[in-house]
Amino acid sequence: MAGFQEEIQFEVLRRLHHTPQVSQRSLAISLGVGLGTINFCFQALVEKGLVKMQNFSKSKNKQSYAYLLTPEGVAEKSRLTVEFLNRKVVEYETLQAEIKALKAEMNFVNDDLQRKNCNRRHRLR
Repeated sequence: MAGFQEEIQFEVLRRLHHTPQVSQRSLAISLGVGLGTINFCFQALVEKGLVKMQNFSKSKNKQSYAYLLTPEGVAEKSRLTVEFLNRKVVEYETLQAEIKALKAEMNFVNDDLQRKNCNRRHRLR
């Protein structure tokens, strides 16, 4: 099972790939984590060479950045996507088996209740 940090990094890489100008604050809100967690994640991604921060020199808001995935970042996102998909397939298959078992259990319970009701009706006659 992937760790919390790897899950956050995967989601951040996914979102940056589609929206490089997203703010750390909006990422934190959408992922349901603290701004400090996102900031720590960004620092780690930059240190690993997976993300490059680019300041908008013409912007009036000097704290606006574009976060660009490096070629290594794209490769890491792909690797994490495969892991994520494999994990979700296993979860899906496990849930399918659990649902099948629960349905079989409910059928057994329903059949048992019907037998008891039928026996009770015969005794009342």
